[in-house]
Amino acid sequence: MNATATYGVDIAKSVIQVHWIELDTGEICRKKLTRAKVAEFFARKPAGVVAIEACGGAHHWGRALAALGHDVQLLPARQVRAFVSGNKDDAADARAIWLAAQHEDIRRVPVKSAQQQAELSVHRMRSHWVSMRTATVNTLRGLLYEFGVVLPKGRGASLKQLAEQRASVDAQLPPLMARIVDDQLLALREIEQHVLALEHELRAVQRSSQTAQRLHKVPGIGLLGATALASILGDGAAWRSAREFAACLGLTPAHSGTGGKVRIGKISKRGDSYLRTLLIHGARNLVRVANPPDWIANMLARRPFNVVATAVAHKLAKIAWAMVAHQTSYEARWSRTPQVAS
Repeated sequence: MNATATYGVDIAKSVIQVHWIELDTGEICRKKLTRAKVAEFFARKPAGVVAIEACGGAHHWGRALAALGHDVQLLPARQVRAFVSGNKDDAADARAIWLAAQHEDIRRVPVKSAQQQAELSVHRMRSHWVSMRTATVNTLRGLLYEFGVVLPKGRGASLKQLAEQRASVDAQLPPLMARIVDDQLLALREIEQHVLALEHELRAVQRSSQTAQRLHKVPGIGLLGATALASILGDGAAWRSAREFAACLGLTPAHSGTGGKVRIGKISKRGDSYLRTLLIHGARNLVRVANPPDWIANMLARRPFNVVATAVAHKLAKIAWAMVAHQTSYEARWSRTPQVAS
């Protein structure tokens, strides 16, 4: 069997550091490259394993180097950090990435396609505008409070009351503050237009994706969850099982142990916090309905609401992986067929 070289690549903003060992001589090699020279450098190298830290720009370089015939592996940044020894610089980071690549127990991050990243960018931009909307409403509420105007909690309730009582509110405000309120309300309308436009894009993504359409039929998975899961999962091959996918989202309990005693704690909260949040919000909607399914009602009888919601989110993640990996549709009354011993 022919051995292949492994390259540790640290992708900085403008300078990229490469660390590898020549198979013929055993010489430890380091090379500093500009962004323009990276593709040329790897085009001259025989096909090998290129390990990159999963950070900004990593998926772009993963696609570019994979097109040159290399096996690109993206490594979680948190696990690479443990291999940095001595002073931290680009060369040390590249060496740490090379060392981490030798450990098969470090789970690789799947390289996303350009379409997957574009779809997930819609989610990120929507989250950005939603956070801006929340911040604007909270800022407006805080400023009005300084003038004795108290708005209720909640974006809808506060804006509704402000619109209904605008005349009395303006009577309490100096003209300058009234103009500030007008500007902020105009900004909120523009932000709302951005959010609605991005949600329209997500609906178009769902219509074009059979996977997203199937996932949308699962109770607790809406438009955001279906499109995000479809983009992140791809064909599901990057995860060996449904539980591994749920664990990668941080929905399984963390544990710590010493002296032979192991304690199970809260969920680990590793992985994609955005997708985990979507699943937990969807699970909350399932748990808080008037007549939840029997298995959820039984859990509610013995465990707190948040614990049950997290357990349901864990189940939703496993259902989503199984549907994508096995190309199946959601079956509400599905049950595992018992194995009969031969």
